[in-house]
Amino acid sequence: MTADAAPDLSGFTGFSSSAQAMSLVAFSAVATLTLLLCVMAGPDRDDLDEFYTGYGSLSPLRNGLAIAGDYISAATVLGTSGVIALCGYDGVVLALSTALSLMLLMFLLAEPLRNAGRFTMGDALARRMPGRCVRITACAVTIASLLPMMLVQLAGTGQLMAFILGFSNESLKTGCVVGLGALMISYAAIGGMKGTALIQILKIVMLVGSGAVVAVLILRRFDWDPGALFDAAARQSGAGPAFLHSGLEFAGHRGARLDMITSELTIVLGGACLPHITMRMYTASSARQVRRSLSWAVSIVALFVLVITVIGFGATALVGRGAIAAADPQGNTAYLLGSRAAFGAGVSTAETFLFTMVTTAIFLTLLASVAGMILACANSLAHDVFAARVQEMSARREMTLARLSALAIGVPTILLATLVQTYSLQPLVTLSFCLGASALAPALVYGLFWRRYTRSGLMGTLLGGSLTVMLLMPGTNLVSGSPVSAFPHADFNWFPFTTTGIVSIPAGFFFGWLGTVVSGRRKAEEQRRQYEAVEGWILAGAVRRGG
Repeated sequence: MTADAAPDLSGFTGFSSSAQAMSLVAFSAVATLTLLLCVMAGPDRDDLDEFYTGYGSLSPLRNGLAIAGDYISAATVLGTSGVIALCGYDGVVLALSTALSLMLLMFLLAEPLRNAGRFTMGDALARRMPGRCVRITACAVTIASLLPMMLVQLAGTGQLMAFILGFSNESLKTGCVVGLGALMISYAAIGGMKGTALIQILKIVMLVGSGAVVAVLILRRFDWDPGALFDAAARQSGAGPAFLHSGLEFAGHRGARLDMITSELTIVLGGACLPHITMRMYTASSARQVRRSLSWAVSIVALFVLVITVIGFGATALVGRGAIAAADPQGNTAYLLGSRAAFGAGVSTAETFLFTMVTTAIFLTLLASVAGMILACANSLAHDVFAARVQEMSARREMTLARLSALAIGVPTILLATLVQTYSLQPLVTLSFCLGASALAPALVYGLFWRRYTRSGLMGTLLGGSLTVMLLMPGTNLVSGSPVSAFPHADFNWFPFTTTGIVSIPAGFFFGWLGTVVSGRRKAEEQRRQYEAVEGWILAGAVRRGG
């Protein structure tokens, strides 16, 4: 097929019985293999460092693969490729924002985080402000920021399995959510940091490898001419040239350009500071290893951005924007539809095998992403809340608490995911990024770099930023007021933006400043002296570079 030929939609939105059977077998094999890997890599019962950090035993390449695996979640793969397929240029900017977010982490926060923390976000924040209230609040914000993302990916599991395997029974979808949720809890509880890292490595290799092959097949269908691919996508989008220009995603919103800028800023700041990403900084054995690991991670994420850009545009060009929107209004099936369409009408056995690799990579992405998030929440709950209550808790007891915490986090997540799976889940993804950008990002920037920052300022940042997000989020465009919102038949859209970042990000920084100011000069000077006592340790990497 050439770039100018009209696409044949028949067969592109469905999967053959052989592909479905092969996918089911592959899913079962991957689930068994990954669980076995977790059992083999699992830590001893009394070795906390191995459970929480894997002893920093991963090489920079493998740690970089694990960081990229944590960073590229199922929401990134399916959601971002969907925005590219439906909105063109705006989706590419969104994808580039995710890569920029990881670069921000690498250049600004990674080394101080690694030096300040030990196991959790609470460790990093309590380095200069010890106290249970700091740790408990950090744990609460960690769970609040990751729970919505876990719900999205678990709830999407049932939809994805139904789409690939061709069933529509709601009970089967719920069964998929429950079964896979139990598997993800097992990964976190049994494998710890090292086990989940191995799964992330396997996932990212399969995902980028299979995606790169699909992207090459799509380019081949357009005679290796990206311009022809983009032109064909614009024609099939129904939007014409606007598909290749800024503004299509936010068209019809008041203050569309400001909304777009705020959304990108929220993704850049929020993505860099989510706890399941920052916890990977503690797995490096030195500041130099952190830099090298993140260099690999940024390169891999940049490559994947290129891959999903080609697949997203290819899905629109080959299948059509209308068919993609009909399959899923959010475009979450675009990655799979584009992959299927890349093979054409007749699919050989080898192409069926390759497509099975694509679906298996998506399946593994769902498993690995939620397992990493459950581990981050469980570690924080066990280490910052339970272990902090006891002066000297044995390593074996804390390890048991960490594994029970994985169960305590995972079971309610599974139950909530079964309840929300019929709704549009985009507001939950946005909520996670908003909390990361409005509460965690200001807390880390102030805590790692501002000498006068006080405990009251930290609490003001975490609580004030989080509450601002929670108050504003119900009024955004994603919750009501449009056909693709979570409640399309209601309209309480009083905050005319897609994210809360335009207000909540400045609010997080403001509450931190205000809390520090009202603490008084004496308290600020005391905190300055405490910071100076640990400043050399926190910024050790910067000192070594200077010397």
